[in-house]
Amino acid sequence: MTTHYLGVTSIGAWFGVTAATVSKWRNRYDNCPEPDAEIEQTPGWLPSRRAEWEKWHAGRPGQGAGGGRPPSKNT
Repeated sequence: MTTHYLGVTSIGAWFGVTAATVSKWRNRYDNCPEPDAEIEQTPGWLPSRRAEWEKWHAGRPGQGAGGGRPPSKNT
């Protein structure tokens, strides 16, 4: 029986981001969900781990931290 895994493109589609963004998350955050398999350095996750990814994304470091330029007071 063949096991099907999802790559960074599919994971990114869950959150509306690119595969490159998912790869950056993996490099930037130590607590990013580890892949279930790697084939020649290509990570793969089981589709059943979507809830784990969603929980991680909801608490991802940096979310809601604000930043950027303050709104203009000349409106």
